[in-house]
Amino acid sequence: QGRILEKTGLCSQLTFGRYVRQGWKLGLDPKLFIQDLQFNEVPVRVYQPKATSDGPRRGILFFHGGGWVFGNLDTYEKVCRYLSRESDSVVVSVQYRLAPEHKYPAAYEDCLSASQHFLQHLQHYGVDPARVAVCGDSAGGNLAAAVSQTLAGRSDLPRLRAQILIYPGLQALDFNLPSYQQNRGVPLLFRERAAFFALLYLNGDALHLKEVLEGSHIPPDMRLKYQKWVSPDNIPEEFKVRGVKPLRPTDFIAEVYETVKGICEPNLCPLLAEDSVVHQLPESFILTCEYDVLRDDGLLYKKRLEDNGVRVTWYHLEDGFHGIISLYDYCGFSFPSGKRGLDRVVNFLKSL
Repeated sequence: QGRILEKTGLCSQLTFGRYVRQGWKLGLDPKLFIQDLQFNEVPVRVYQPKATSDGPRRGILFFHGGGWVFGNLDTYEKVCRYLSRESDSVVVSVQYRLAPEHKYPAAYEDCLSASQHFLQHLQHYGVDPARVAVCGDSAGGNLAAAVSQTLAGRSDLPRLRAQILIYPGLQALDFNLPSYQQNRGVPLLFRERAAFFALLYLNGDALHLKEVLEGSHIPPDMRLKYQKWVSPDNIPEEFKVRGVKPLRPTDFIAEVYETVKGICEPNLCPLLAEDSVVHQLPESFILTCEYDVLRDDGLLYKKRLEDNGVRVTWYHLEDGFHGIISLYDYCGFSFPSGKRGLDRVVNFLKSL
């Protein structure tokens, strides 16, 4: 797939993909005050409930999904309005720079920069410093996890109250985990596409896609080091009943590793952070979908958080597929399980 895109002109494919996903301009919302601003030169959209409040509200920093390549503020307008209205929270949706034009760490840096600005000016938006959460879906869940890890060690800013990770992508070490095998051809995210997007984010191109999918981009000693965190052994047995076979990674290719070695940085792959970092993380909500290549990333991170004493609320959509939340009220139709997932997020927020 990556090869086809290279041959047919990556830019035109991306332009078309972005056009399809650009979202629609919505009219005014009777219950929300919405404004487009810049936080540390990063474009953001702020959603504030119009109703008077007894005291400061919750704050939510929202990072949209789209493989670090697609998506904008309009794409997630309905989701952000829903979160703000239903949980009575101030929501800040962040328009980070996209790959391949802006490679890693651009998206991460934009999300971190906007988050820092918000945390320094909470009073201005009527937000309670003790109730700020980061939230994201898919690539946005990756960014939320990375930002949460970075902020966990900061004593100069209010501590995050929670992180909400909706089917996040958290590692690029192993594209043959059980969920990758079981759901390799399930929309909206195919196995090849997951690796393709990760490479676009890291390097701005998808060279060596085949080798990365096969696992020959990771040195044996590194694979051994991370095996305690990234392994099918850490996936509960009930998730392996749908056809999974143990696969040995192909032989290591040093030249491939040289081009993708940034892939193991925790800011890119939060699942690989040290215990000392994971131990400091705030209360977490993780949503996974059964029919999703990224299911096991979420399950593995859930285990890591729990092993480090972090409280986790986990919600699994048995009938869910990747991207289902972003389809909330899309063109007038919605998937019941997507709405169910979104309402679980709202309930979690209300508990904070």
